[in-house]
Amino acid sequence: MQDDQIIPFLKNLRRGRGATINPDSRFEPESRDFIYDGWTNPEDEGQKLNTSVTMERPKSIISKNMSPDLPSDRSVNAYRGCEHGCVYCYARPTHAYMNLSPGLDFESKLFAKPNAAELLAEEISRPAYVCRPIALGTNTDPYQPIERDLHITREIIEVLAAARHPFTITTKSDMVLRDLDLLAPLARDNLVSVGVSVTSLDNRLSRTMEPRASAPQKRLRAIQELSKAGIRTLVQASPIIPALNDQELEQILELAKEKGAASAIYLLLRLPREVASLFETWLSENYPDRASRVMKLVRSTRGGKDYDANFGTRMVGTGPYAALINKRFVLACRKHGFTASKYDLATDLFQKPGRDRGQMNLF
Repeated sequence: MQDDQIIPFLKNLRRGRGATINPDSRFEPESRDFIYDGWTNPEDEGQKLNTSVTMERPKSIISKNMSPDLPSDRSVNAYRGCEHGCVYCYARPTHAYMNLSPGLDFESKLFAKPNAAELLAEEISRPAYVCRPIALGTNTDPYQPIERDLHITREIIEVLAAARHPFTITTKSDMVLRDLDLLAPLARDNLVSVGVSVTSLDNRLSRTMEPRASAPQKRLRAIQELSKAGIRTLVQASPIIPALNDQELEQILELAKEKGAASAIYLLLRLPREVASLFETWLSENYPDRASRVMKLVRSTRGGKDYDANFGTRMVGTGPYAALINKRFVLACRKHGFTASKYDLATDLFQKPGRDRGQMNLF
């Protein structure tokens, strides 16, 4: 195979994936490069990258954070890695802790936590536990494709529903509609809100950037069906990528409002650690005509760097371009009657699992 055949070979191997490369974990003492050995037929369809799922049994399931940028101080993730394959995903670097790549490994070598619901019931039943909303979908999507078979997210929701525990969901998948039977009754008591992330209305861009997430129209339909069911729904216009999807901000908000979304937020593109090189490589391959302009604008929002992790600005950036995006968002929210915050959920209905409902308190 000639050098100019290696790229087509790799493209065939990773067809339907977001990342274009698979760099080694930053903790690995050695690095490896792809070298074609001449044995594999580049047209062989069998060379497509398959998804593997490893079952792990963690000892705890509720993750705590102290970030002032986040509306919740706790979250539950049913999975590690995400098959949606969003090339810009800020969670990609976490796969390095599994000695795996934040590139193709992140979206093809997944981990599932089958005991998540059991652990959750145990943790929220502890005497010292204080009820506050739990966020589902902070690191990986709770409704990524493997959820269709494993149902771990649904089991988690069943535990939260039985305990009358408030929670939020963030997803790029219309699979969330599968669980309307659980979510709608909870919404009547202000125990759940759902955020649907809409990155672009352009099917081609969406398919290239987040290949296994639901198509834009399906996400808008999910907003509509959730809203019709009485579930307070938020549209998340994120990430806003300079010179790539930023021109769609107002239209995304307008269409989401028409479908019934009650609230909106936006996030500017974040490129922590390995995500910067993954995104820039993807950009150069798929949008070479604008790659340099996109990265120049990205760096203008991060003090000249690929990323700035400072609290308070890491989600929205700094500088003139970031200020312009914020102004456009504020004006669009005002025009359509959006609020710019997540919902306050009820915590006073919470009942610890395992407690005898018929036993009165002594005091």
